[in-house]
Amino acid sequence: MAEATATLRLGTCVTNPATREPSVTASSLAVLDEISGGRMDLGIGRGDSARRVLGKPPTTMAHLEEAIVVIKSLVEGRSVTFEGTELSLPWAGGWTLPVWVAGYGPMAIKMTGRVADGIILQLADPDLIRWFVAQLHDAAVEAGRDPGSLKVQAAAPAYVGPREVGRERTNWFPALVSNHVVDLVNKYPREQLPETLTGYIHDRTGYDYHHHAEVGSSNATFVGDEVTDRFCVLGDPDEHVAKLRELAAAGVDQFNLYLMNGDEEAQLEIYGRQIIPALRGVEAAR
Repeated sequence: MAEATATLRLGTCVTNPATREPSVTASSLAVLDEISGGRMDLGIGRGDSARRVLGKPPTTMAHLEEAIVVIKSLVEGRSVTFEGTELSLPWAGGWTLPVWVAGYGPMAIKMTGRVADGIILQLADPDLIRWFVAQLHDAAVEAGRDPGSLKVQAAAPAYVGPREVGRERTNWFPALVSNHVVDLVNKYPREQLPETLTGYIHDRTGYDYHHHAEVGSSNATFVGDEVTDRFCVLGDPDEHVAKLRELAAAGVDQFNLYLMNGDEEAQLEIYGRQIIPALRGVEAAR
């Protein structure tokens, strides 16, 4: 992809510092920066499914923040001390590595405000996006940074077609998000979290990571149509354009289309021909 394109940005969405050691990730990204002419981004999180499917918890926020500093420093050609050893990639450098943090919680948002360039929010609910973006702006101000310099990515499934078909193809996604919501509910007082985020997990009984992000997954039995409609982008092309405009108005710079919902090539063709052209010139509200 790097060799076949000239302007497309590439990157991980998302890796984590536990199943992939930070120096290995840094070396891979630095090589790809050389190949692509500096078009790599780092998307990184604590490692939800990648860790839990191994029976292990996600990494700590402290480990994640340290890994971000290490990876960014190495890719950009700076030496850094990691686990008591000074590391460097003498051949790397000359490029800037934008960092996107995937997370929802206050600690993740504060860390994004300190060390990252953008946040990845796995949601397509404009109201919830606004709630998270307001916290991100406060975190940037607290860190002495310009809130307008931080980018926001909304990542969610999209399916163009009859809404009932789209719901059936994408209800695995709110089930996936519920894992993060449960983490938040376990760490923070429920009254501090919006009911539109936490309300739908009342009937959740568990989650099988062997059927993660899978159409037709039994994980989704507790997910209703209303939350699927809010969290995903469904309907005809005009409805997709309208929803994506709403997300931009809520502060979203990028929409990461989770495509794995069947009819992938046809869906991508519709996006390329009908939806993306209709959004040219649309910018995130600041």
